[in-house]
Amino acid sequence: MAKIHPTSVVSGDAEIGPDVEIGPYCLIQGKVKIGRGTVVEGHATVGCRTSVVEIGENNHISPGAVIGGPPQDISYKGEPTKLIIGNNNKFREFSTVNIATAKGEAITRVGNNGFFMAYTHIAHDCRVGDNVIIANNSHLAGHCEVDDGVVIGGVCAFNQFTRIGKGAFIAGSSIVNKDILPFSRAQGNWALVRATNKVGLLRRGFTREEVQNIHKAIRIVIMGSETVAGALERIQNECQPSPQIDELVNFIRASKRGIAISRNAGRGDDE
Repeated sequence: MAKIHPTSVVSGDAEIGPDVEIGPYCLIQGKVKIGRGTVVEGHATVGCRTSVVEIGENNHISPGAVIGGPPQDISYKGEPTKLIIGNNNKFREFSTVNIATAKGEAITRVGNNGFFMAYTHIAHDCRVGDNVIIANNSHLAGHCEVDDGVVIGGVCAFNQFTRIGKGAFIAGSSIVNKDILPFSRAQGNWALVRATNKVGLLRRGFTREEVQNIHKAIRIVIMGSETVAGALERIQNECQPSPQIDELVNFIRASKRGIAISRNAGRGDDE
């Protein structure tokens, strides 16, 4: 049975699962579904009057967070769009996640096991994967895609439609306006891929041989070829085939904004 503090206001359209806790002075509005074991602490807001918000199990929403507010997009006219959140996520104080606009899929998606620190923002139509960490005061603009296992440092900003590849690490205070390669480390204003995220990959259980193969491919892209097409050809010829190499190659081929690379990538590439 759910525990709802008497000072909170819960919409009659809301579906509150068993073992959910809703603290004091919360507002649960519109068509909201909250899964088993989720905790909503005091002064949080979930949902809005126009759309559907679905939150999975065992999430934790901290005081002052606003989960499922309207998109900050002047084209939005109250269309019935969605926000879908998975399981086991933590949304810290004053973090915000917006519902989608009516463009495209009309769904903002957040996966499982994420940790979104204070004052982070996930805008309309974003797609955030599993096991993502976003540190304090970093903001995703609309339509960004953040793949599984990404770690984002504090005070970072991401342009609309930017893609962050699987397992990438973004250093704090970076401004990202182009796509970041999977398994890489990026930093700067504007952010560039500087190196392979070797430490992160080893922590995730990759063998040293796998990491070295990924490193070779990333080095070819950021330092070893005159063109992206030439880099892709060299990767196919010089790197061992693997799911990670396929991920990297397919990511590059699908990029619409361009890859954030420089031919002078910096010392970190040889670490």
